[in-house]
Amino acid sequence: MIEWPVILSTVRLTLRPFRPQDAPDVSRLAGDREVAANTLTVPHPYEEGMASEWIAGHAPAAAAGERVVFALVHEAGLVGAMGLDFAPEHARAELGYWVGRPSWGQGFASEAARELVRYGFEVLGLNRIQAHHMVRNPASGRVLEKCGMQKEGVVRQYLKKWGEFEDIVMYSILASDQAPDRSAGDTS
Repeated sequence: MIEWPVILSTVRLTLRPFRPQDAPDVSRLAGDREVAANTLTVPHPYEEGMASEWIAGHAPAAAAGERVVFALVHEAGLVGAMGLDFAPEHARAELGYWVGRPSWGQGFASEAARELVRYGFEVLGLNRIQAHHMVRNPASGRVLEKCGMQKEGVVRQYLKKWGEFEDIVMYSILASDQAPDRSAGDTS
């Protein structure tokens, strides 16, 4: 059973549930073609009403134990989204995220990922958290490494994005990999 809503904090970020009033910022940030190009599920073009519908689905999905999605909020406002999709029968979750282009390269994804990994293991009792990125997006791999994930390998033509097959790189971290001194506040 997942307690929801949950608010998590790092040195620079608040990870909180999305609110209906976040929809315009989601549309603007996720609607950027470069953001959508590096994700599997963000559509492009990002049409009117999509953000509101996406946000409205979060609470029911959390209540059903399917996923949790957090807004990544910095003092300047919304910077992106990060969540965990659960496979409870395997004590496993898949980490997924996007960060708006104005916030790229500032370490927000790494900072949030470290906190979400901590939450997944310490609060939710997960055994494994995994994630993947498209081979053509190595910056995402650096985020995963910074939260302690290990590269497991390349899966060839694993998904299809905009009509093209994409190779992905799979990463994971196990509960037993966790070092007791991991800090969610490290912004490197």
